[in-house]
Amino acid sequence: MNLKKLEKFLWCMTLVSLLTVGAVRAEEDEEDENSSEKKAEEKTEESDVLVLTKENFDETVNSHDNIMVEFYAPWCGHCKTLEPVYAKAAKVLKTWDPPVPFAKVDATIETELASRFDVSGYPSLKFFKKAVPYDFDDARTMEGLIRFVKDRADPDWKPPPDAVETLTKDTFKDFISKNELSLVEFYAPWCGHCKALAPAYEKAAKQLKIQSEPIPLAKVDATVETELASEYEVSGYPTLFLFRKGKKYEYNGPRDENGIVNYLIRQNGEASKLKLSVKDVKSSMKKDEVYVMGFFDNLNDPKLRMYMDAANEMREEFSFGHTLDPTISNVYKTNSRTVLVYTPERFYTKYEPKWHVMKLDDVEDEGDIVEFVRKREIPLVGQYRADNIKLYQKYRPLCFVFYTVDWSFDHRDATQLWRNKVAKIANNHKEVKFAIADEDEHSHLLSEFGLDESGEEVNIGCYGPDGKKYPMEPMEEWEDEDVEEFVSKMKKGKLKPHLKSQPVPKRQDGPVKTVVAKSFDKIVLDKSKDVLLELYAPWCGHCKQLEPIYKELATKVKKEKNLVIAKMDATANDVPESFKAEGFPTIYFAPSNNKESPLKYGGGRTVDEFMKYLKEQATVAFKGKDEL
Repeated sequence: MNLKKLEKFLWCMTLVSLLTVGAVRAEEDEEDENSSEKKAEEKTEESDVLVLTKENFDETVNSHDNIMVEFYAPWCGHCKTLEPVYAKAAKVLKTWDPPVPFAKVDATIETELASRFDVSGYPSLKFFKKAVPYDFDDARTMEGLIRFVKDRADPDWKPPPDAVETLTKDTFKDFISKNELSLVEFYAPWCGHCKALAPAYEKAAKQLKIQSEPIPLAKVDATVETELASEYEVSGYPTLFLFRKGKKYEYNGPRDENGIVNYLIRQNGEASKLKLSVKDVKSSMKKDEVYVMGFFDNLNDPKLRMYMDAANEMREEFSFGHTLDPTISNVYKTNSRTVLVYTPERFYTKYEPKWHVMKLDDVEDEGDIVEFVRKREIPLVGQYRADNIKLYQKYRPLCFVFYTVDWSFDHRDATQLWRNKVAKIANNHKEVKFAIADEDEHSHLLSEFGLDESGEEVNIGCYGPDGKKYPMEPMEEWEDEDVEEFVSKMKKGKLKPHLKSQPVPKRQDGPVKTVVAKSFDKIVLDKSKDVLLELYAPWCGHCKQLEPIYKELATKVKKEKNLVIAKMDATANDVPESFKAEGFPTIYFAPSNNKESPLKYGGGRTVDEFMKYLKEQATVAFKGKDEL
């Protein structure tokens, strides 16, 4: 082969080689690309739970006849437990014909979505059928999820009728009068607390409907039935009333499903029980609680019905009995048509009778009986306990005497010795309520008065007429004169109150002002400014959910110089009685022209809802609010 032919041959071989390598590389690149696409597809296939945000939520939900959505928080333990179960159920339901997709929403980020669907706990599961949400109410297992979805995904499925009856002015009177016992809620459609109560109220109604003695639940839209709302003096939402054969009683029970059910079951029947013997009466008396007895001649006495109505009104506070037996009346040296309020034997003193007597002959209604009993609901010196805190907390001034309260046989004499010393002081100050309190059981309260480091055998702390805390300087020895002087000065407001407070922040850089007890008067009670104050607890999940919304609100109104958006840790700081936190978060609006009676905020918890409220309530801010 000559040289030219050889060069040509080598050039051709090189070209073939290059083309081959290029083809191989192209094929490899194509394989890599296909592999990446395949992996992406595989990743999509493996991720059976859709992630929803406010940008894609409505489009996704509206594009499916049926879809399950979980609202969760990343830090929620129950959500983490549910996660693998939820994913497995999603995988199964994805294969159905037609498939039912599962989705999730991080409620700590998508706060507007969470608020829109009244998410108040985690995880919250909602099934959307043709974009209408229904609360999940089955077991949080794969079987429970599949069972629930299978039932509701059926094209023929229709939501069951509400167990809660809707009343109008035309049906209201008949409903409350025909039922022995019923519960009625007055609500407003826009009210956040009403929306939060609604699912629990409906579930409770379903349970109570199937009881052997059904107890019906009903609701009234107070914004429509304004005459009814006015007649029953409804001033806030939701307002709940118990009715016994048409007679109204305040509802003081819980507002969760099981709490409502259990409370109403306990309310069934009359509060006062017929007593047939002295032994029966004595066995009904508790050693440390007031007991009330009515004495009558016959069951048809209208005064007995009056007494029974009074007992029903106070059934959560006291135990009641009644008798027709003159033998029992003779033992207690009383006559028919008489009510006795018994002081618990443990709390007898020489300064008060063992029982208080009320004659009913001239009594016109049960209100007089209620007033008589409540004025004697606590003895001169009783005991403050975990189960009667609510009873004592409504009284001011109120003095606690802390020591080791022990009613066991070996120590009860010492317990009574100290109590009798207190009784001598209490008898001279009838306008002040006194109670002994075990220092170990109430160590937290002792600390609230700043007395936890006292080291003395007995300590005294009082809530004054102003609701503030006044600790007495610890005594090495009990001296009646010193205690008398302390109580007298406390009543006259001549003592310096004890204030629990975090340090005042050196800087306020954020849009939300931080308030502590020591800066409360300066910031919240500033009469030149309107103030929206959130009382929160560091451990509160609802408070954490509100935090970004509250911060956004504060940022939005920061140019309003006469409006302050503030927050306060109510677990670490004392707050005035008028700003009491009844749960977390509790939000108050303190207008510039009325700091003594702040308004409790009960509206929605979105920025827009806060803005609307502030513009309506503002007194010195939002100069252009009339343009709304």
